[in-house]
Amino acid sequence: MKKVIILIITIVLIIISITFYNYYKINHAKKIVELTTTEVETFSSVKLKDLISTINGKIVDNKKIDTTKIGKQEITFHYITDKNIKVPYTIEINIVDKTPPLIYQSSKYSVTVNTTKKELEESLFCGDNYDPNPKCTIEGDYDLNTTGEYNVTFKGVDSSNNISTHSFILKVKEKSNNKNTSSNSSYTDYTSFNDIVKEYKNNNTKIGIDISHWQGKIDYKIVKSSGVEFVYIRVGRGNGIGEDYVLDDKFEEYIKGFNKVKIPVGVYFYSNANSKEDAIKEAKWVLSKIKKYQVDLEIVFDWENWDYFQEYDLSFFSLTETAKAFINTVEKAGYKGMLYSSKYYLENIWLPLKSNIWLAHYTNQTNYEGQYQVWQICDDGKVDGIADNLVDINIMYK
Repeated sequence: MKKVIILIITIVLIIISITFYNYYKINHAKKIVELTTTEVETFSSVKLKDLISTINGKIVDNKKIDTTKIGKQEITFHYITDKNIKVPYTIEINIVDKTPPLIYQSSKYSVTVNTTKKELEESLFCGDNYDPNPKCTIEGDYDLNTTGEYNVTFKGVDSSNNISTHSFILKVKEKSNNKNTSSNSSYTDYTSFNDIVKEYKNNNTKIGIDISHWQGKIDYKIVKSSGVEFVYIRVGRGNGIGEDYVLDDKFEEYIKGFNKVKIPVGVYFYSNANSKEDAIKEAKWVLSKIKKYQVDLEIVFDWENWDYFQEYDLSFFSLTETAKAFINTVEKAGYKGMLYSSKYYLENIWLPLKSNIWLAHYTNQTNYEGQYQVWQICDDGKVDGIADNLVDINIMYK
């Protein structure tokens, strides 16, 4: 028994000695860490190594830095010194927002007499990467009750006091009495689906369309025989911020028809979400509407409320998080998700997100440099089998 006690005491003393030695070694190890900068721009993609210019060793974990919240941030990490000692180290950085708001940039803007100042300021685009409510005002001498042209400046200021200004001509005009709403259904100017097929169809592409109730009556067999290889159908839309969702009048008719002729189908939802919670509700609603049907392609988040952006109280970051919430919800349900947007907004507003992209850019050759899986090449397409209206034509890349 005595030998056992002595052995235990010996082992405990050895452990204490090793612990003390390691503690002494770590705390007296030579640590050399110099930073490239202590300020990091919000939403920038930065890893630990990007912040360090000099270190006497190798970093154990090159962790990604959270740049989504401005303010001071302590980062503790471990590295192996050149004497082969693993040591902890803490650095302090400051996440800052130096990006000014994005505001209306055209040279002219027209409103009608008696438009209010608030209506005018809210009708012009003004948004910020970080601040959901930048202060956006019109400066200059103008009279919204009197017709004429006025030289004014639109100014946006965010919570970090970054400022954007843009001067333009504000035209105040009388309300139009023109009530002519007639439309021409003969369409003498359009893009032929066959021409798109001839130009863009190859072993790595498929050519298809996207539709909503505006397309009217469809002969699905003729559409298929015309060479349409896929279709995205609008399942529905939001009816305003916080309002109920509306099923597209033709959704069930369309998806049954395309399922019957075995053309692969995806669906898109025109969103009015202004939070992640709203987007999740939208996604669940969409899932409930498509469960009876064959959906082979993506469920698409389509957010285009740019003319009323200030009403949504969203920063570009929170808008992107809203899209992520929708896409993550449909992907957890076993579907593929996708974001739809035009080239301008993909380049200037949406932050990077890991999802498929449906690019809208009406040109013969896009110069969009980001990754995309589907390209909406025009909105004036003419397809055999759809007589009532023109359609959007799309190119899908394998």
